[in-house]
Amino acid sequence: MNWQPSASFEAIRLRARLNATVRAFFAAREVLEVETPVMSQAGNTDPNIASFSLEFGGHVNAGPRRRWLRTSPEFPLKRLLAAGLGDCYELGRVFRDGEAGGRHNPEFTMLEWYRVGWDHQRLVDECADLLRDCLALVGREARLRRVAYRDLYRGMLGIDPMLDAIDVLRNALGDVRVDPEGLQRDDWLDLLMTHRLQPAFADDQLLALYDYPASQCALARVRADDVPVAERFEIYLGPLELANGYHELADAQEQSRRFHRDVEVRKARGAPAPAVDARLLAALAAGFPDCAGVALGVDRLLMAMLGTPRIADVLGFDFARA
Repeated sequence: MNWQPSASFEAIRLRARLNATVRAFFAAREVLEVETPVMSQAGNTDPNIASFSLEFGGHVNAGPRRRWLRTSPEFPLKRLLAAGLGDCYELGRVFRDGEAGGRHNPEFTMLEWYRVGWDHQRLVDECADLLRDCLALVGREARLRRVAYRDLYRGMLGIDPMLDAIDVLRNALGDVRVDPEGLQRDDWLDLLMTHRLQPAFADDQLLALYDYPASQCALARVRADDVPVAERFEIYLGPLELANGYHELADAQEQSRRFHRDVEVRKARGAPAPAVDARLLAALAAGFPDCAGVALGVDRLLMAMLGTPRIADVLGFDFARA
């Protein structure tokens, strides 16, 4: 039995310094650290995210025995915002079923925070400030570059991701071969991102992509431009995606429609459909503040800081040794 840690002591100590840097950053900006439940009666309906579930075995009068391990702390954090708590963040463990390997671990650390009265563009700046503070721990610097999603595809691939036909997107993959069965427009755009665009991102650059296709809105607001866009951003350091943020949707009815649309997609795929979070919908209906939020993968950031492609190198014990 290999009982030794998968990470070096250097990586374990760097994680502790990183956590301290994060907490000092938010303390200086008066953003409150909170803790929210790891187990929930409702789960994540996103068709592309698989959740773990478990059964409570004791006597209970507090709802269903089946609970879902959180894939992010987003829903309870938003309930705190709706209750009037104000700017807050959580640094903690989240769980996603599925792939375990070189760059993924089913249990990992996420930092998520929300800023009341901000939009996604303003939050990009704060996210970049935090990432630069963290990179400074290992003597690295990175410049921030902002690019609209549509402009990135136009500039690097010569295609319009919002309007061009699927055949145009498929042909832009070049010699990359995949099974096209069942692939939709957003699937082709994702393949272009991972196979044609991300590998070319500069290692010393924080690339903030913003204003995504409206079909990739998740929990973001949609802005009615000439071509509607989701007020969403992602930040990359080199080819690694580190953060995903939104100008948050505040419309309970629209959020309910998106949740139930996700459930139908899950059913069509034969995938489990967690219960829709009725408490979140009630919180949104009660009056949700205008705000922006972002989730940042701490393990991915540590991988970038240490220059390793293996997530096991930054985990005390990876999934195989847990």
